[in-house]
Amino acid sequence: MRHVTVIGGGIIGLAVAWKLTGRGYRVTVVEKEDRWAAHQTGHNSNVVHAGLYYRPGSLKARLSVAGNRSMVAFARDHGVPVDVCGKLVVATSESELPRLATLAERARANGVPATLLDPAQAREYEPEVSCVRALRVHTTAIIDFPAVCRALVSSLRESGADLRLNAPALAVRTTGGRVEVATPTGVVSSDVLVNCAGLHSDRVARLAGLTPAARIVPFRGEYYELRPQRRHLVRGLIYPVPDPSLPFLGVHLTRMLDGSVHAGPNAVPALRREGYRWRDVSPRDLAEELGFPGTWRFAARYAFPVGWDEVRRSLSKRRFADSLARLVPAVTADDIVRHGAGVRAQALLPDGRLADDFVIEQAPGQIHVLNAPSPAATSAFEIAAYVADRVGAPR
Repeated sequence: MRHVTVIGGGIIGLAVAWKLTGRGYRVTVVEKEDRWAAHQTGHNSNVVHAGLYYRPGSLKARLSVAGNRSMVAFARDHGVPVDVCGKLVVATSESELPRLATLAERARANGVPATLLDPAQAREYEPEVSCVRALRVHTTAIIDFPAVCRALVSSLRESGADLRLNAPALAVRTTGGRVEVATPTGVVSSDVLVNCAGLHSDRVARLAGLTPAARIVPFRGEYYELRPQRRHLVRGLIYPVPDPSLPFLGVHLTRMLDGSVHAGPNAVPALRREGYRWRDVSPRDLAEELGFPGTWRFAARYAFPVGWDEVRRSLSKRRFADSLARLVPAVTADDIVRHGAGVRAQALLPDGRLADDFVIEQAPGQIHVLNAPSPAATSAFEIAAYVADRVGAPR
């Protein structure tokens, strides 16, 4: 029986391990933290995306549309809370209507069920929303991604997988057709290595002898939430029309499974790969970012005014609330409180462009998932199947 080592215990690594055990492989998962889903999976918006935004035919488009179905099905099969509530993408001015129409066409091209609404129809879903037109995306869902990971861990244990916490990959070498991963508790030797290390995926690839073109550059997404007495302002999910010239979607409002309403995230540079606060600083991480040409080219393109606006919104509760009020005018700075943050592992190319699609590279006996930001959690089981198809025969 072929043996596979998976580095990374977030939702991608666990889904890959689960898919491989289901196909008859022996699997070891090594995770550097003392718990599963410690970083991106445990700090995201818990939205199961429909596949609306992504270029038709891209991996993101194909895997997120299919992933929406497989994630919801897994949740229902394993008792994980999930609510297919849909969402509204709202145009708040006439100037945004062409982009909303383009988004509706992209939904059609990707096979995403969506309906254009006039303002009165939009208010049937969200009575407090402000818009000149809206797109209702029917298959967007909310879920508990850490609970999905707990279900995966339970299933993996039942299948006999070797699950190791507190086991960072310290070194990787290939010898005699085997891949050896050194950890503080010993060396794991296997036929195939799958790198799902998220925020550290490029570093693991370099440990394994690859020279990935892209570099992981972390962006922190900061959240607020509505005070309990103001949660009635939002029934479901309300998103702005994205500007394709900008790198991220913009702040939005999301009702969670527990009834709370999260607002955000914005997007600011993180000063550490696991930097959830401005004071979280890593000299090593900063030196790597500043020594990478793509960082400076990205900054030249977006630092002013876009990046500066994001930083000001990070530091000003009033500015954050003003962004939300474009969608729901009743929201004020008094209605929101800080909630937390997540860090997005975004691959940046040497020319300063963000890697637009999932990036999965192969080498003999190795598969590396090198760019898997949102909608990667949504697409976890489809990414896992894509990887498993490339591992080879289990026996």
